[in-house]
Amino acid sequence: MRGIILAAGQGQRLRPDTDDIPKTLLPLNDQGETILDTILSGLVAVGITDIAVTVGHAAEEIRRRQHILEERHDVKLTLVDNDHPEWNNAYSLWTARAHYRDGAVLVNGDTFHPHSVEERLMDVDEGRQLLLAVDDYHDLTDEAMKVRLGTDGTVDLIHKQQPRDNAVGEYIGVSLIPAARADDLTSALETTFRNNPDLYYEDAYQILAEKHLVAEVPIGAVEWTEVDDHDDWNRAKELACRS
Repeated sequence: MRGIILAAGQGQRLRPDTDDIPKTLLPLNDQGETILDTILSGLVAVGITDIAVTVGHAAEEIRRRQHILEERHDVKLTLVDNDHPEWNNAYSLWTARAHYRDGAVLVNGDTFHPHSVEERLMDVDEGRQLLLAVDDYHDLTDEAMKVRLGTDGTVDLIHKQQPRDNAVGEYIGVSLIPAARADDLTSALETTFRNNPDLYYEDAYQILAEKHLVAEVPIGAVEWTEVDDHDDWNRAKELACRS
């Protein structure tokens, strides 16, 4: 099992702090630990040390730190160049298609969370369905990437724009891609970004969900945050201080 971290985006809502660095390199404490450090630590904690990182905006900053990160976390990093960082992350994940071919845990590069999330995914993995880590504990917001289940218990809708009452929780940006679904996902991602480069990889997941190939894994009362703006960044700093 490999790891994939999506870290190519421009982080526009965090400017000017992300003018010259990708948001995954935003520090969380006075020691300089970054969001990326916490993600790498979490993957290592579940035995994943072969990790691909998609890079685009300010890619040179991750490239400059690559050796330091490898030594600090005892990992092997492969940097995957995204030549269209202005596009959305459906394309970014597609650029890493060779790295999830044999199965991978995918983590958004702006998600702060404990490694218990990866543990839950790997404990549930049966090798046939794509698994979504879902927060089924906290209240949903309109902006949440909401997940709904169909009558057969598999995910049938993953989208922000759906009623909160119908959703079982929020997808937090961590998922497990089994080898059996790799080709299906690659095809869905290509369909998605060729249709509209501004779409998310969750739109490709939706294509698989309509074929009953996606399941949710509840993570329970876990403290986490997606870092989209400065309020989120401050929240991540608070959580990092507690962990």
